[in-house]
Amino acid sequence: ETFNALLNIAQAESGQLEADKKGFNLSALIRNMTELYEPVAEEKSMILTSEVAPGITVYGNKHLMSQALSNLLDNAVKYTPEGGKVLLVLRLNENRPELIIADSGAGIAEADHKRVLDRFVRLEASRNSPGSGLGLSLVRAVAQLHCADIALEDNLPGLRVVITFEEPKPKLL
Repeated sequence: ETFNALLNIAQAESGQLEADKKGFNLSALIRNMTELYEPVAEEKSMILTSEVAPGITVYGNKHLMSQALSNLLDNAVKYTPEGGKVLLVLRLNENRPELIIADSGAGIAEADHKRVLDRFVRLEASRNSPGSGLGLSLVRAVAQLHCADIALEDNLPGLRVVITFEEPKPKLL
């Protein structure tokens, strides 16, 4: 699993996956991921909700985007206590698709926001839980492959991950 994650990160960062990019419906993917994670959240007595604007498409690799979303949702559910909340939002912000995954967990100190996106970084609070410290670096690599910006923000309480994609290009006839 660690090897595959490293391979995916290296391929995404090196541009080897450029040929695999095509348009896909990000709105549908977010709705499917929400349905997939609802039972996981319910097991922890958490509320998982989504606000998904219909018909938002992006150009990229759907499989890698699914993996990145899975990493973000796994983290949100893992680090949010029982009874907490996780929210997924997909909307257009100034004509750019914007994806937000926000939770009500402990969050990450602002000083660590950039560092946790690096490979093998595990914060003290997560040292005793399973993981390799590659999840967020994969998310960053996938965002870069999709020409998207990623920001970690304080959700007061919790963490808010914002991925902002480039503005869709008009289709030429």
